[in-house]
Amino acid sequence: AEYSGKLKVAKLNIDENQETPAKFGIRGIPTLMLFKGGNVEATKVGALSKSQLTAFIDSNL
Repeated sequence: AEYSGKLKVAKLNIDENQETPAKFGIRGIPTLMLFKGGNVEATKVGALSKSQLTAFIDSNL
């Protein structure tokens, strides 16, 4: 609800979508990618705390 109207979230199972990680150069799980206009704007690999996650999102919105 905090980012309602500003952000859409999608989850991808790489076991079921094996071409996607190679397409985007994903080498670690979890990987968070922020897209704008269909292009990758920012990427973060590894687990994040809530404060790290919100800081990452806020700095890229």
